[in-house]
Amino acid sequence: MASTVAGKRPAGQAPTTLDAMAYELSDSITIAASPAEVFDLVSDITRTGEWSAQCYNAEWNDAAATDPAARGVGATFTGHNRTEDREWSTVSEVVVCEPGREFSWQVTSSGTVWGYRLEPVNRRDDATVLTEFTRFTEQGEAFFVEKYGEDAAAQEADRQDAATYGITETLQTLRSLVEG
Repeated sequence: MASTVAGKRPAGQAPTTLDAMAYELSDSITIAASPAEVFDLVSDITRTGEWSAQCYNAEWNDAAATDPAARGVGATFTGHNRTEDREWSTVSEVVVCEPGREFSWQVTSSGTVWGYRLEPVNRRDDATVLTEFTRFTEQGEAFFVEKYGEDAAAQEADRQDAATYGITETLQTLRSLVEG
């Protein structure tokens, strides 16, 4: 697995200006299962606590809580997160739900996008390249500046470092769950 960072600064280097804060991180892993099987797992947000480094619980909101058919684009869920330093909850909205291809969501408060992209490895449909990604957007920059003021860039750098580690750990755990 090789982590990639696309954006305006290298991973691990703190931004020096607010415009340096936007980025996308991703990492990929090959899993011995079909894209459909892997998608069924990663799109079941109620199981997120089984593999996530930070999100220990998530539940669907509104109609999606009781109706699986309502769990597509536009559905919202609440994720409960913790690290050694803090605990918090966020509401997210599903922004892409393409079975076997992509499941992603946007955190409504910060605009940060998280998700999974899936690609079949071969025509036998027995292996999948699973990519987890996160995109810290201009909306996230504004949110961090409002919340943290002059400390925004340092706070964002801490989150980026945690995401880099967490994505790799999450993908390895997902592979273990699927492959047994």
